[in-house]
Formats: sequence, structure tokens, C-alpha cells
Amino acid sequence: MVRYFLNKFFYMLVSILILITATFFLMKAIPGDPFMSEKKVPPEVQARLYQQYGLDQPVWKQYLKYMGNIAQGDLGISMKQLNQDVSGLIGKTFSASLKLGLVAIVVSVVIGVLLGMLAALYHRRLIDNLAMVIAVLGIAVPGFLVAALLQYVFSYKLHMFRVMGFTGPLDYVLPVAALSFQPIAFIARLTRSSMLEVLHAEYIKTAKAKGLSWAQIMFKHVIRNGIMPVVTYVGPMTANIVTGSVVIEQIFGIGGIGKQFVQAIGVRDYTLIMGITIFYGVLLMLARFATDILYVFIDPRVKLVGRKEG
Repeated sequence: MVRYFLNKFFYMLVSILILITATFFLMKAIPGDPFMSEKKVPPEVQARLYQQYGLDQPVWKQYLKYMGNIAQGDLGISMKQLNQDVSGLIGKTFSASLKLGLVAIVVSVVIGVLLGMLAALYHRRLIDNLAMVIAVLGIAVPGFLVAALLQYVFSYKLHMFRVMGFTGPLDYVLPVAALSFQPIAFIARLTRSSMLEVLHAEYIKTAKAKGLSWAQIMFKHVIRNGIMPVVTYVGPMTANIVTGSVVIEQIFGIGGIGKQFVQAIGVRDYTLIMGITIFYGVLLMLARFATDILYVFIDPRVKLVGRKEG
């Protein structure tokens, strides 16, 4: 068990190292520099700026210095926002994305699994058809269109919610609905197909023959085995939702990390772009690592495989 976790943790660290390295050199390969603007900067001022941010040094020296700072938890100073360190900017803006993301995760998993279970239990009936229509729409319709439709119907027409802003509990409703619409569709489809397969498995017939109640069969066998594909999807989905949707944040006027990322790209704030990219990547890998650990507790077969590999 311990070897299994250590093995996964080691590969996660290697992946993070590759991500940081690739991000650094890709940013260096982009033409231009952060201090280019319509207004010409005097050469002496530009030289001082290059020296201040270490851009006058060879790339390999910049890389070693950057890796040393990363090892100490320092993501650098923003090149465009005066006296603002990248870690602080991420910390300030991530709270809004985190609140929105956590609510969207819970809504996506609960509604998606319930829809998928109902569709599987009432296969080829009205509930199944309705659930699959919702799933198809969720996959086909982009999130920004869902957000615009929700604003038009519930804000402009019905005046039930504010168009923009993120201050009170009611302000969560429309952004969460737009952000979780597609994940609900994926989870519903995964749950339906997985549970249909489990319901027709031989061990379910054996359980029925032993006289187990339908509730026992559902909780001990069907749900436990049926949600495995959902667990696989929830890992990366969690990272994507928690970091916040750039488009959804822009539409609803939420000052999250996505807004910072868009602004940083527009002004070529290299340190902020690299910091947010690394933050996104680390969060995604942590979510996948947590998924691997969760597998062990849900499916004992994973535990056995882990011991053999170790």
C-alpha cells in the first residue's frame, strides 16, 4: 500500500518538474518581451528592467534561478503589476474561483450521478430518454452559450437574479448552473453506461439468487462498482472546475483567477502567466493523485495491483 502511494507520488513530482521546465522554456520562446509597448521605452530604462528581472542573464541561469525560487515556494514578481508577487495575486483571486468551483463540483456529482442512476434503473423509459437528452445538450452546447441563455431568461426576463456580481448566496446560482452543466452531462452518461453493465453482470444475478434485498444489491454491488468510471472523471473535472472557467468568470463578472490569467496574457506578464500555468498544472496533478488514492478504497483490486507493482 505505502509503495503504491509513494510510486504515484514520485511520478506526480516528475510530472510537475516537466511541467515547470516546459512552461519556462515555452515562455522564453515567445517573440518579444514583457516591456514592449506602443510607447518606446528608453534603452537605459529597458536595461534596468532587464537587470531587475534577470532577463539580461543567459537562459540557463534564469532557469536555475527560477527553479531555486520555485523550490522555496516563490513564483516571482509580476512584471506588470507594481510590487505584486505572483503567489499573492493567485491567493487573492483564487478564493472566488475556489468558492464557485466547490459548489459546482458538488452540484455536478450529485445531479449527474442521480440522473445516471435513474436512467439506468428506468432503461428505455421516459426518465432514461429525458436524462439522455439533457446529457446530449450538456455535451453539445458550450458553456458560454448556457451562461448567456441563463442570464437572458433569469436576469433580463424574470429578474430573479443579478446579471453580474458575486457577493451573496443567490449570485452562485447562475454561474454554478453554467459551470456544472457540461460535467453533469458527462457524469450522467458515465453513470448510466457503467450501471447498466453492472446490473447485467453475473454476480448481480447471484446476489439476487442468494435472496439479498434490492437495497443491499444497489448499495453493496451496483453503486460501488458503477461509480468507478465517475471517479476517473471527477479527478480532472475537479481541477478544471476549481480553477474556474475563464469565460464563465468573464460573463458573470467574477474576479477569479481566470480573469488574472487573461489579463496577464494580454500584457505579456511572463511571471504571472508561468505562475498561474504551474498552479493549474499542480492542482490537476493533485486531483489525479487523490483519485488514485480513492481508487484503493473503492476497489480492492487496485490495492492488489499496487502491491504487485511495488
